[in-house]
Amino acid sequence: MHRDSFLLMHSFIIFFVLSISSLATAQQRHFNVSLGSSLTPTKTSSWLSKSGLYAFGFYQRGNGYSVGVFLAGIPEKTVVWTANRDDPPVSANSTLLFSAAEGRLVLQTPQGQDTYIADISPTVSYASMLDTGNFVLYDSDGGLTWQSFAHPTDTLLPTQRLVVEMPLISSVSKTDQSTGTFSLTLSGDGNLVQYPKDDRTVQTIYWTSGINELDDKLILTLAEDGNLYLVNATGFNVWNVTDGQVWSVLWINSDDRCDPKGLCGLNSFCVSNDLEPGCNCLPGFAPVIQGNWTSGCERNFTSESCKKKGKKYSIRAEDNTIWVEDSYSVLLQTSKEDCSKACLDDCNCEAALYKDGSCKKQRLPLKYGRRSSQSGSIAFIKIICYRKKLDQSLPEDQVILEEWVYECFEDGELGQLVGDEEVEPKQLERIIKVALWCILDEPSLRPSMKKVLLMLEGTVDIPTPPNPTSFISTI
Repeated sequence: MHRDSFLLMHSFIIFFVLSISSLATAQQRHFNVSLGSSLTPTKTSSWLSKSGLYAFGFYQRGNGYSVGVFLAGIPEKTVVWTANRDDPPVSANSTLLFSAAEGRLVLQTPQGQDTYIADISPTVSYASMLDTGNFVLYDSDGGLTWQSFAHPTDTLLPTQRLVVEMPLISSVSKTDQSTGTFSLTLSGDGNLVQYPKDDRTVQTIYWTSGINELDDKLILTLAEDGNLYLVNATGFNVWNVTDGQVWSVLWINSDDRCDPKGLCGLNSFCVSNDLEPGCNCLPGFAPVIQGNWTSGCERNFTSESCKKKGKKYSIRAEDNTIWVEDSYSVLLQTSKEDCSKACLDDCNCEAALYKDGSCKKQRLPLKYGRRSSQSGSIAFIKIICYRKKLDQSLPEDQVILEEWVYECFEDGELGQLVGDEEVEPKQLERIIKVALWCILDEPSLRPSMKKVLLMLEGTVDIPTPPNPTSFISTI
């Protein structure tokens, strides 16, 4: 038997899943679940569907357990639905009770903090884990009172339907099913759209189906034939979203992993490294939370009025980066040099976006950045200069020293580092580039001693070192 699951992560993807029911034969199977039944994480932990493909119950999440629906008939227990997904995991001493007194599913913890899994009436008589992946509750007449299909999280399963303005929202990661950043929604005009879940505007939509049916009764459904359809109220297929055959990956809306807006937070931009997305901070910025790029980046210096006496500013450029525009002033028919100077001379300007003679002055933060080699656009960022001559008798702050050296390197003014001492410029540049690689905070990104020697000898080229305070990738 074949099943197709629709997973919304950073992109809009349909996967092909092979059911291996024999893997579940050793497990206890449940069909209808009666009132008074219970589950615990370490004993009877789930109720299986008839084929053994799907299970409802506890699954391990970090150091604890959550309740949801997952594929049990394959080696990897892929989670397709999570109850109360933003609640923290519970301990192994917790119990999921199908309460006979209330007719409700209640998650009970040792701390006495009971949580209802489904908001239902007390007329419920029994439950069932269906072979479609839908966990359902029935009344005494066999009428459906609640179903997991009506409360999707990040996955659309075969025969499941997504109605207008009912979003699928990505998970934080494959191992953390709590609410993530991205949303897939069928809008009232018939368009299927993707955007950051907390910021839905025309500018932030990064993918759209382009279908405008002006029908608020459209339904998105993943059919058993493996295709994704938009269906109208009469059951007519308005559009075949996938329009293809079933393979291991059936369809994906974009091959560019940096397309999703919001993958990198404020003042950072997405860069594709070997098809995997990474995030870089703007020059003069550092991550707000190390390792959590959705939190964005913040200045690594204190922002003060550019009119303040003694403060000197310079401009750094990030080539081929695209941002959401929110300009307060636009200069036309100007050069990139004039654009950089115009921002430097304007106290209100914190960044300027330049392309094809157009210079757009902006205030921070910059949003939804990504690098694109085809864009031809430049982001000019205003930062405070750290220049000063070094007094060798005084202790120097390491961070300020690193930034000063890097700024001198980036601006082509390495002579400031050696004062009046005569040195061969190319050799000095080579030494500084190697040094900047060797002082990176992340040990795995520093070159080996063998590579350092080859670099100093000139046997191998030295890649341009990144700013020591911003995100980098390996050499």
